[in-house]
Amino acid sequence: MSVFANLVEHLADLLQPLFGASAAAAAIVLFTALVRLLVHPLSRAAARGQKARTALQPKIAELRKKHGKDPEKLQRAVLDLHAEEKVSPLAGCLPGLLQVPAFFLLYHLFSSDTIGGRANELLGHELFAAPLGERWIDALGGGGALSGAGLVYVGLFVLVAGVAAFSYHLSKRMMAANPVVPAGGGDGQQLPGLAAVTKAMPFMSFFTLVTVAVVPLAAALYVVTSTTWSVVERAVLYR
Repeated sequence: MSVFANLVEHLADLLQPLFGASAAAAAIVLFTALVRLLVHPLSRAAARGQKARTALQPKIAELRKKHGKDPEKLQRAVLDLHAEEKVSPLAGCLPGLLQVPAFFLLYHLFSSDTIGGRANELLGHELFAAPLGERWIDALGGGGALSGAGLVYVGLFVLVAGVAAFSYHLSKRMMAANPVVPAGGGDGQQLPGLAAVTKAMPFMSFFTLVTVAVVPLAAALYVVTSTTWSVVERAVLYR
């Protein structure tokens, strides 16, 4: 934690001439961008994997016709097909999973009063009028939605809502262009729960609004920056 705190402090010092009192917030955005750049090769690999899985859909449809009356044999055949084509069904999860440690580092860093036995000086930094260690509920209690800190959150919510709306339309377009072939049996039904998951996927970005509301502002900045990056990345890689 001390090493990470020093990294954020050094980045803030470098950005101080450009961003003044909001230098620590800018450092968090920069740190998020650096994390996403490190993960980007995996994101590209995930995009290639998604395109490969889409290309396998006709073959999966043939397997369903062939083994539709034997679900276990169908499942083995689908797994063998993925192995033969060297396509991993889980490849798309890796970029998101590798970002979890960075998010929790920021969360704990801006939720702790002390770091390495010393007072956590990062808690004194702000984004405009909003302290990076406080939450939306603190902004509401400290002056309401139209206070300086409250307006910072209003701006974040508007940004997240716009990104989520764009992500929703992007997901719907991708799902329409690449429908999933049912592979659960000969009756053409999807696997249990898959239909509900498929319907819920376009709405996932809207859950970012909840995250922004309940975590410290520093962690919220990470989430907003990373989510925005993800949506732009998807629009470019999956076009």
